[in-house]
Amino acid sequence: MFDQATLPDLDCDITSESRVSEVISALSYALDLAEGQPAGHAVRTCLIGMRIAEELKLDSTACSALYYALLLKDLGGSCTASKLSYLFGADDHCLKRNLTTVDWESMSERFQFVSRNVMPDGSPLQRALRGVVVALEGPSGASRIALMRSERGAAMCRRLGFPEQTATAIRHLDEHWDGRGQPNGLKWEEISLFGRIACLAQSIDVFFCAGGRRAALDMARERRGTWFDPALVDCVTSFADEEAFWNRVCHHDVRAQAVQIEPADRVLMANEAALDRIARAFAQVVDAKSQWTFQHSDGVARIAVGMANVLGLSPDAVSRVYRAGLLHDIGKLGVSNLILDKPGGLTSEEYTAVRQHTDLTHQILGRVPGFDEITEIAASHHERIDGRGYHRGISADKLPIESRVLAVADMCEALSAKRPYRDALPRERMLETLREGVGTAVCRDCVEALQRYLDRSEIIGRVNDHLDELERLMQNL
Repeated sequence: MFDQATLPDLDCDITSESRVSEVISALSYALDLAEGQPAGHAVRTCLIGMRIAEELKLDSTACSALYYALLLKDLGGSCTASKLSYLFGADDHCLKRNLTTVDWESMSERFQFVSRNVMPDGSPLQRALRGVVVALEGPSGASRIALMRSERGAAMCRRLGFPEQTATAIRHLDEHWDGRGQPNGLKWEEISLFGRIACLAQSIDVFFCAGGRRAALDMARERRGTWFDPALVDCVTSFADEEAFWNRVCHHDVRAQAVQIEPADRVLMANEAALDRIARAFAQVVDAKSQWTFQHSDGVARIAVGMANVLGLSPDAVSRVYRAGLLHDIGKLGVSNLILDKPGGLTSEEYTAVRQHTDLTHQILGRVPGFDEITEIAASHHERIDGRGYHRGISADKLPIESRVLAVADMCEALSAKRPYRDALPRERMLETLREGVGTAVCRDCVEALQRYLDRSEIIGRVNDHLDELERLMQNL
């Protein structure tokens, strides 16, 4: 349970100015992007789920655990994007969005979904062949994908320090009352109460956004006893005509509405360590979207911190660079895996879509209280010294040293890693590429700092390897 004894696990500090709910609710917009849902889906789901909890008269400890399960329900979703996109030959965002409106217990709806979503831009033959591949995956394939999503989301929730009730709710998100859900086919009370609430609340928001309140309520009633716990559907019916509540769900600042309903006696405040932990978790969400960016964000953050230390930046500046490095690519959750995983060159339209990720990063991080400087640094990682970068074309005189550091760190990590369209570059070729961009693309001081950091890391690495070998020899004496 999320009582006072568990608060240190989240590194909470009652003297801090940042509420965990403000940070998580702001970053949940990134999860909406990854799932192809309209902005604010997670926070609207939170409002709906917490209204159900109110009808059930759950205590504040339970409500706190449920509250964060609703905001973080899609924490593991990005890890399925590449698989779904490859399997269907389609945009993962469209696939995920369309999946949420399909009743998988209906054979005809399943068939229609596959026929409409398999390789939408392919020839009839290509679409037919890909449809066969999808059919061969069958229910076991769907279960594997759902298991990846649910287990990863639950594991990340635990690492953030939330209670087991919160993690279990995320793991049970796609289980259905009648036992025909995913991934484990749990039924009735085998599914945690919070998992049942989250499943219903997210479905209501999907249909509410697509067709209004009546469509959402009709869907809930139709799936009462199949997808959803009948008692929970009855709870929703009890406030179906409550105009004040639905106006809050439609509020122009729905995130503020969600922050306000966090249980007053269980409000969590985040200190610096907690903010770093949250940033690391969302960096993992970003990097899980494509196999080609595995640990990219963490690598960029480590390189940027190393460079910042070489340059003698202040501890506060180093901290900003670290968080910006972790979160710089959060906007890529809005880029299709058809583009991110493409083995060949990009079309002009695809390149335009990729370039939008810095703007999306700016929009998402801009919602986080106290992240103003971090937002500017993170969103500037593709700006150039000559002002010809994107997405804002900022020139050198307006690029702070932290932004210049991050740009070089990002290029270093990207060039050093394998991509679907090229092999990883060896260290000297990577550095040569960066030197060629000095004065136009990148800052000379930052490239020199990178080389000094890499040289130092190489020496330390050799020393550590030598000490490890000595320790092994000593143990064998």
